[in-house]
Order: sequence, then structure tokens, then C-alpha cells
Amino acid sequence: MTIKGLAEEVSVDDRTIRRDLNVLRKANFPLEERITAHGCKHWKIIDGGANVPIHFNWSEAVALYLGRRLLDPLAGTNFWTSAQSAFSKIRAMLGEAALAQLSKVEKTFLQTMPGVSDYSSKSELIDLLMLAIEDHKIAWVAYQSERATEPVSLEMYPYGIAYHKGSLYLVAFSCEHNMIRHFKVDRITVVDVQTLQFSPDPDFSLEKHFANSFGIYQSDESSSAPRKIRIRFSSEVARYVQEKTWHPSQKLTNEKDGSVVLEVSLNDTHEIKAWTLSFGPKATVLEPKSLRDEIVSDVVEILKRYKAKQRAKE
Repeated sequence: MTIKGLAEEVSVDDRTIRRDLNVLRKANFPLEERITAHGCKHWKIIDGGANVPIHFNWSEAVALYLGRRLLDPLAGTNFWTSAQSAFSKIRAMLGEAALAQLSKVEKTFLQTMPGVSDYSSKSELIDLLMLAIEDHKIAWVAYQSERATEPVSLEMYPYGIAYHKGSLYLVAFSCEHNMIRHFKVDRITVVDVQTLQFSPDPDFSLEKHFANSFGIYQSDESSSAPRKIRIRFSSEVARYVQEKTWHPSQKLTNEKDGSVVLEVSLNDTHEIKAWTLSFGPKATVLEPKSLRDEIVSDVVEILKRYKAKQRAKE
């Protein structure tokens, strides 16, 4: 593109584009300047240009190559495509004899991926979302929520993307909801990036945004102050709970009977309730009472359904 074309694309003046090009040159990006038959200068970043001066020793290359499967859940995204290109170069560096040995090691490591989303058909859509995020551009997004029968068009100010339990989520300010919401990328069907830019909140960060969450879910009340949640885990699962960091705010207290009490501060209990229920009778919510009542209600409903199924068989 020409400098004028770039300026019009991002709605700035020519001087800003010239400064940006100087920054890219100083950062060693592979920029190419071409003069056409009409004397216009066109600028392009060359994918096949000078390589980034990074050198791996043999053990580093092996570690990266063996870890490539960890990116498989992101297949179809630009992250995955670029990584595959890098891994191909590492393959060439290692050589066939080394790769034959590594294939034996590779078979001793398995990553389980239950419930992973497939983004192989959404690469262009994800690229558009990343463009809107990086350039602070307003986007109109066609989104079909879990309970909706048809997609609706929403005006959004995209802030970032979160990866949670095998799925990507767009974190964006929704003009319709007048708040920052999370939108599962699997349910986005169309992205229309506008030329108009928005001014992002300078104090916003994904890390701070999720600081009081136990995952990705946040209800409309999630902006409220975090609440203390305490759960007792029986001795049968105490070690399992102690082996992991479940939340940055967690505190673990060992009890005399071998059980352990987990304390966290959260402003939403939706996901921690499901997590607690996954332990069955080996986990008991101590507080807050509202979460205890929700779990009791769910257990009663589960019991009713199982009893109804049993009666139907009899």
C-alpha cells in the first residue's frame, strides 16, 4: 500500500504513517519499498524476507518440537499456522536421524483434549477479530448465543481473546449490554471490522478483568465486590486439591481429620459451583449460604430426575 492508502485505512495523517514505518524499520521488520510505473511508493512487509535472528541450541529445538502438540487445540488460527511454519524449520534443523529418535520420545507423552473446539474453518474470522483488537476498531459481529435460535448483530469494542478449556472467547465491550462481555468464538458467524476506531480504557487488562473469576463465565452482577467462598474437601481428595493452584487468591487450610478447606475470593459463583459438584459428596460448601442453597437445590433436582427415571423402568 501507499502511505496515503495506509493513512486512509487507519484514519490518521501521513506523518503518523511515516513515523510508524520508521519504528518498524528500527525494529528490523522486513519492509520493502517499491516504486511503480507512476512513481508512487508502495510499502509491504515481506513474509519471505530476512529471518528473525533467533538461534536455538539442540536441546531448545528438541523441547520446542516436542511441545508443538500443545498448540493443536488452536488449529485454524493464525497462531497455529505461524507455529507450524516455525516447527517445519526446526524439523529441518534437527535432521531425519534425530527426528527418528524423537518420534520414540514423542509416543511417551500424551495431551488429552476433551471438549476442544475446532477452529479450522474460522481462521479468516479470527484474523479479523485480531485486527479489530490490535487497531482498536469497532466491529459488528453476528453472534448466536447458546439459547438463541438465530444470530443477532452486535456492535462491539474488542479488547482481547481468552483461551479457556479448549475454546476461544472474545472479550469485548458490548454496546447493547453497555458492559464488557465474553463471546464464545464458536458462536460468531460474521465479523465486519469498521474503519472507525474506539478509545480503549487505558486501565483495562485481561489479567485484571479475570482476577476475580473462576474461569471465563461472568454474570451481569460480576462487577460487584468479590465474595469469600470456602469449600471443605474430604481427605480422599485433599491431596488432589493441594497439588494445584485453582485461583490466585486461594488459601488452603489443613484440618485435623485430613480434609482441607479451600478459600477463594470471587465475584461470580457459576463455574465454581459446577466444579464443586464434580467432586460429589467429597466437597462441601461452607460459605456463602447462597452458594450452599444453590447446590442443595441442584442436588435435589438431580435426585428427582434419577428417581423418575428409575420409576419409569419399574
